[in-house]
Amino acid sequence: MSAQQKEKDVFCKIRDKELPADVLFEDNDLMVINNIAPKTPVHYLVIPKKHIETVNAVKHEDAELLGKMILAAQKAALQLKINKGYKLSFNVEKGGGQEVFHIHLHLVGGWE
Repeated sequence: MSAQQKEKDVFCKIRDKELPADVLFEDNDLMVINNIAPKTPVHYLVIPKKHIETVNAVKHEDAELLGKMILAAQKAALQLKINKGYKLSFNVEKGGGQEVFHIHLHLVGGWE
């Protein structure tokens, strides 16, 4: 936890197994979980285990991690059988709809 971070966010608590989550898959760098408040028929979140508050806080050294997030979303879409059409998005800062200040990539789909 960074010195600036007062309390763990929900994704850090899930990462640390302090809160339960429906985990599709997980590795050393990230996890893919089912969104508990889905906005579409299929709505998963790709979350890095490294705490980065917002896309605006991403550093050059995080580029590989962001690539891994996209590849994890691709793998999840295939596993969820939505690989014929889906969307990926980041909400950035409060004005961009970000509610949890720990970056996460939305994987949404499942439309007929």
